[in-house]
Amino acid sequence: MTQKNNPLHGITLEKVLVELVEHYGWNELGARINIRCFNDDPSIKSSLKFLRKTEWARTKVESLYLDMVR
Repeated sequence: MTQKNNPLHGITLEKVLVELVEHYGWNELGARINIRCFNDDPSIKSSLKFLRKTEWARTKVESLYLDMVR
């Protein structure tokens, strides 16, 4: 099954998060998506752990990434 219409196909969650942090920085990212792993002692590792377990937060991160790359 192909995913022609999925713009995130082939892009890892880690790559999405790293690019968002490089573009916005942790402070702006935490302001745009108010979750603790972005606002209190943020790190890629802790954020990935949270996002992999929390679908609503991952959806917000992916949506912000798609807005950023458009």
